[in-house]
Amino acid sequence: MVMNISIKELLTKSNINIIDIRSVEKYNDNHIEGAINIPMTMLLKDPSKYLNKNEEYYIYCQFGKNSFKLCQILTKQGYKAINVLRGYEGWLLER
Repeated sequence: MVMNISIKELLTKSNINIIDIRSVEKYNDNHIEGAINIPMTMLLKDPSKYLNKNEEYYIYCQFGKNSFKLCQILTKQGYKAINVLRGYEGWLLER
């Protein structure tokens, strides 16, 4: 089961792992403060290269759909992946 977090809840947290799975170009254009960029294709190919099963990761895309799908896959593989609802677009509206 995928866990979700709203932008408002996300903004109350500190010292967390936030991953932007959008393209490098979109990330470089703008992103949520503190996020690192690991495009979805790279994470799907080899999640163990980037993630530790003992840590939580907050994952977002542009609208929250791709990040939800990725979180489903990662959760099944034993990672603590939390989907950021409404993604980057939600962050733009609610920050």
